[in-house]
Amino acid sequence: MSLGFRVKSGWAAAVLLSSSRATPRVTDSRVIELADPAVPHSRQPYHAGFGAAQTDTGKVDRLVRGIEAFSRNTIAAMVDEYREHHRVRNATVIVASLTDPASIANQHMRAHASEGQLFRAVLVDGLRRCGLKVKIVLEREVYELLGKKLRASPAAAKRKVAALGETQRRWRAEQKVAAAGAWLVG
Repeated sequence: MSLGFRVKSGWAAAVLLSSSRATPRVTDSRVIELADPAVPHSRQPYHAGFGAAQTDTGKVDRLVRGIEAFSRNTIAAMVDEYREHHRVRNATVIVASLTDPASIANQHMRAHASEGQLFRAVLVDGLRRCGLKVKIVLEREVYELLGKKLRASPAAAKRKVAALGETQRRWRAEQKVAAAGAWLVG
């Protein structure tokens, strides 16, 4: 069994695939919260409001510590649930960017990049704490990498991933790239 995730701000799409290389099967697809929905601003801790970066470092630090603790518990509970019935060893975390937020001059865009980096880091850390081997892949590269693994074109890999979700209630772009990531390490 392998896991794939597509990280977003405050949450991630998670897909658990059976380990068959040729024809894996979606065992579970869900959304996991990485930020506590009961804590205001925890989905965007680096934002002070619409279009404005948060400058209160104390507030950011408190939010980040809360996100780290909340996500660790959420991730551990999900992995424990999966391990009750499956042997899960590998995970792929699909991200939009690996850009260092410090390299971005625009404060608002830096806030978005900081949140991307934060939620990627808490997800990877949580998975590694559960003993999983984790691979990070850029979203724009996932179908090319999967195509190489399957000895197919990126377009063919994308079609195969889309077909995996035919029985799923929710199979949006986030779930598809998460499944592609799981297939990469399965």
